[in-house]
Amino acid sequence: MKKAAIVLVATVLPALAYAAPSAEEGRKLVESAKCETCHQNKVYGPVGTVYLRKDRKVTTWPKLKAQVALCNSELNLGFFPEDEEHVAAFLNGAYYKLPLK
Repeated sequence: MKKAAIVLVATVLPALAYAAPSAEEGRKLVESAKCETCHQNKVYGPVGTVYLRKDRKVTTWPKLKAQVALCNSELNLGFFPEDEEHVAAFLNGAYYKLPLK
């Protein structure tokens, strides 16, 4: 019985600890990593230009999450998966307005 209880707690507790992504946390991460400054330097326009251009690659929520993960990996930002979710939530709320499915 004890073993079953331990297994149950070990599998359920992480699911309970997961919180929905926070756009506010994402904003802080974007600011600390200087994401928008880097993107602004690439497109030579106002902040947000790279996210709002007509030929953007990100057109769905899964693509947004994948792009954030790619930037994290390529630039060695050190974000945890939940940090990537926060950043994606911020970018979606501020720029993309994509359905979350």
